[in-house]
Amino acid sequence: MKTKYNEFHCPLCTSKNLDLFLEDKTRIYLRCIFCKLVFVPRHYWLSPEDERATYDLHENDPLNQGYRQFLSRLSAPLLERLGLKQKGLDFGCGPGPALSVMMEQQGRQMDLYDPFYYNDPSVFDKKYDFICATEVVEHLHNPNKEFAALFKMLRQNGWLGIMTKLVIDENAFKKWHYIRDMTHICFYGRSTFEYLAQRFNAEIDFVANDVILFNKK
Repeated sequence: MKTKYNEFHCPLCTSKNLDLFLEDKTRIYLRCIFCKLVFVPRHYWLSPEDERATYDLHENDPLNQGYRQFLSRLSAPLLERLGLKQKGLDFGCGPGPALSVMMEQQGRQMDLYDPFYYNDPSVFDKKYDFICATEVVEHLHNPNKEFAALFKMLRQNGWLGIMTKLVIDENAFKKWHYIRDMTHICFYGRSTFEYLAQRFNAEIDFVANDVILFNKK
């Protein structure tokens, strides 16, 4: 039987109308009834030191062809929609900002931001033609604030490109490798991204199972 968890609130839409989605040996996962975000309550999060240590193990080499091929699943459809010489932001770029290298090779200028590796808060005062967030949004501590900042930084008709695996249903979630990563604390389905599109007045295109493009109107 599902239980109300009214002492918590959704970190994306702030609703307190929540259900227990799953409880496993390590954490609980709550689902927001309104925006459908599935999230892990704060007291299960890693410390900043342990979170950084996990990211330090990632191998995101810009010269690795396999990794570039993976990122091209976002960069290729995004480039089809961009004009020449437009400026973008690689948000949550990590220690090896491969995507920015790929986009710059296609004539687009890129700024970098990452709270651990490229912590340059000046980016939040700028405007961009496009923003990329690849394998990032599942790590966000305050998606309500962070998505608001991303859409504010986008110019009118700008593009926000996201890569993240999507929640399908409870049975798939139980077996999902994605929830085994303790740095993953937010999980999004199609309904959650549709909520974001409506909230921020954007059109949405699910171009692949884990690639979502928003066009700000």
